Amino acid sequence: MLERLRYWRAARFAARHPFPEHAWAESRARLPLLAALSNDDAARLGQRAWQFLHTKRLSLHPELVATTPFDPPARLGLAAQACLLTLGWNDAEHEEAFSGLREILILPDAFTRQVEEMDEAGVMHEYVDERAGETSHQGPVVVAFPDLMDSGSHDGFNVVIHELAHKLDMGNSLDIDGFPPLPRGINPKEWHRVFTGVWEDLQARLARGEQTPIDDYAATHPGECFAVCCEVFFTAPDNLHEAYPDLYALLSRYFRQDPLTRFGSSSGDVS
Repeated sequence: MLERLRYWRAARFAARHPFPEHAWAESRARLPLLAALSNDDAARLGQRAWQFLHTKRLSLHPELVATTPFDPPARLGLAAQACLLTLGWNDAEHEEAFSGLREILILPDAFTRQVEEMDEAGVMHEYVDERAGETSHQGPVVVAFPDLMDSGSHDGFNVVIHELAHKLDMGNSLDIDGFPPLPRGINPKEWHRVFTGVWEDLQARLARGEQTPIDDYAATHPGECFAVCCEVFFTAPDNLHEAYPDLYALLSRYFRQDPLTRFGSSSGDVS
């Protein structure tokens, strides 16, 4: 009965909102991340992104409205990068994953936040943090326009994937902790063990003054570790597979996707 209802809703949506083939083709032409998809994956992702645009708000900051071209291919491209995370999941799982998302707000530039954090010794530290994006449990997902324009390639950076990974992380808590709701096939102990190994490796490399194989922002917080690893998994999978093969395999099972087969050796280095 549920499947029949879902099919009826999809058919009704398609009749009311014909899929914009030309806009989707232009989105894929603009973004290497989307161009690398197989025809089957692209067709599935395009439909999901189109529905995403009709159920979520994509809002430009007033300062951007008059000066920034944000045409249908650009809007569809943003939605597709968000939906790429759930491409391997069924429709019900996809809808549930983003059920708490109402709006993506695009700001003119990066922004700052006053942050308070307590270290392991119990000492509170205050600092100003510059951010390309932000996600909260109830509010909109916020991304900076310049960073949005820098997303969509094979360089390990993607502000949309990063912030939407935080949204997945919040599926079982009010805050990010690097521990999203897990499918039955993944044991929470395995998740903790693999991510702890990556975290400890990043911390050790930084302590030795070495360059980290992924963006060292991953070493600032367990939730950021998950989000950065998701960015690299989708946009530079060979880097993640080479540095942390166990983590790559774990994320492949979690997302039910294997980006290595999608991109081959075309992904670039993380800066």
